[in-house]
Amino acid sequence: MSAFPYILAATVVVLASAFLRLLYVLPAFNPTKSPPRLRGQPTRLLVVLGSGGHTSEMFSLLHALDPNLYTHRSYIVSSGDDFSASKAVEFERALETKRTYKRGASLVPSTYDISIIPRARKIHQPLLTTPMSSLRCLVACFTILRAPSIQQCSPAMSKKNQTRKVVADALRYTYPDLIIANGPATAVLVIAAALLLRFFGFRGSEGKMRTIYVESWARVNSLSLSGKILVGCGMVNRMMVQWDNLSRKGRGDFIGALVQ
Repeated sequence: MSAFPYILAATVVVLASAFLRLLYVLPAFNPTKSPPRLRGQPTRLLVVLGSGGHTSEMFSLLHALDPNLYTHRSYIVSSGDDFSASKAVEFERALETKRTYKRGASLVPSTYDISIIPRARKIHQPLLTTPMSSLRCLVACFTILRAPSIQQCSPAMSKKNQTRKVVADALRYTYPDLIIANGPATAVLVIAAALLLRFFGFRGSEGKMRTIYVESWARVNSLSLSGKILVGCGMVNRMMVQWDNLSRKGRGDFIGALVQ
C-alpha cells in the first residue's frame, strides 16, 4: 500500500496545528489581558529605537516613565546609530533623578542595558541583499529578547563592585514584559522574533513580550510601512495613532497626541 495518503494526512495535521498555534499567539486573533503586577515587581521594558526623529519621538513618549514600575529598561539600537545610544544614556541619567524610594516600595534596583544589532537594511542598500541583512538582524533579536545584554549600566550604582552588581541584578530578568516601538523597520523584526519565540513555546515566554506600536506623529493620513505590516498581520497587542483621522479609518487607538 502506498505511503502517500499517510504522508498527506500527516502534512495536513501539521499545517493545521501550526495555523491554529499561529492564531493563538497573534494578539489580533487572541487578545489577552496582561497579568497583574505589583509596583516594584521586577519588570523589563524593551524599547526599540530608530534614528533621528524616531528616537526623539520615543523619548518624548517616555517622558513620564516611572522607573519604580519598569525596573529594567532594555534599549535596542541599530549599528552605527551613536545618536540613539547617547540619547538612551542621557535619558537614563535624567530618569534616575525621578526615582523615588517610598515607604513600602520594592527594593528592586533600577537598571538598564543597551544592545546593538545589525541594521535590517542600510541606506541605499540593494534590495537583493536585504533578505540576508534582515535575517542577521532577526537572529540578533532572539538573543536580546531572551535576556538583557549588559553594555551600559545605571548611573545610580556606585563605582565599587558596579559590574558585578549590574550583572547580578540583570540575571533576574528574562523575556521583556512589554515591547514598545514607534516606526523603524527594526521594530517589525523585533516583534516578529518575539512572536516566533512564543510560537515555539520557549520556556518562560508565556504571558511575556506584549507589544505596543505607536505610529509616528508625522503619519497623518496613512500608516508607515512598518505600521501597515504589523497591523495587517495582527502582530501587536495595541496600535496607537496620534491623529484622529487615522483612528476613524480603523487604523489604531487615538487618545491624543503622545509626543510632547
